[in-house]
Amino acid sequence: MATFSRSGSPALAALATLHRDRLHTALCDAADSAAIRQFVADVVASFGRIDHCIANAAIAHEGVLATMRDDEIDFMLAVNVKGSIVFVRECVRQMLLVPAGDRSVTVVSSVVASRGSPGLAVYAATKAALEGFSISLARELGPRGIRVNAVAPGFLETELSATLSESDRGRIARRVAQQRLGTPADVSGCITFLAGPTAGFVSGQILSADGGS
Repeated sequence: MATFSRSGSPALAALATLHRDRLHTALCDAADSAAIRQFVADVVASFGRIDHCIANAAIAHEGVLATMRDDEIDFMLAVNVKGSIVFVRECVRQMLLVPAGDRSVTVVSSVVASRGSPGLAVYAATKAALEGFSISLARELGPRGIRVNAVAPGFLETELSATLSESDRGRIARRVAQQRLGTPADVSGCITFLAGPTAGFVSGQILSADGGS
């Protein structure tokens, strides 16, 4: 397994130390195409091949469109759209060199891509772009035995949602059929399914993990 982030975390560093032969980690900016290419090359050098690619790097600048700055728009496009596409491209290039076995790409979108949310118009646009990308790529790679899907999470219990007031969190939870915010495990379970053999005939799909919101 391999993963990258811009700043890392103590938990990830501890896992990397514990599983030196099984986990490859790196500091990498998803907006830096050269860094992404190097990361993928290092992964192949460590493990010999890439079977599954999960593109989940993203940033969000919240604010109404009329007041959003060009640099905020550019950064979201660079990370969420271009960064994800470049990362998937580099992984797919490696997958195509080993045309055997179960191989997949999973792109992480968001329910706001299809349902919208005030103050997240540009973020929603980047996620909608990724959904169109994944559906088309599924058609492109299907004949080569590579499945492509997207997961669209709802509102989750994360550091970002922790900044919301209790009233805002309650309002969001009441819109969900399960009456709660999701957890990272709710989303990782969907990704594990899509990357696994039981999803061998699932491709070109957008799987919502939103608790029925």
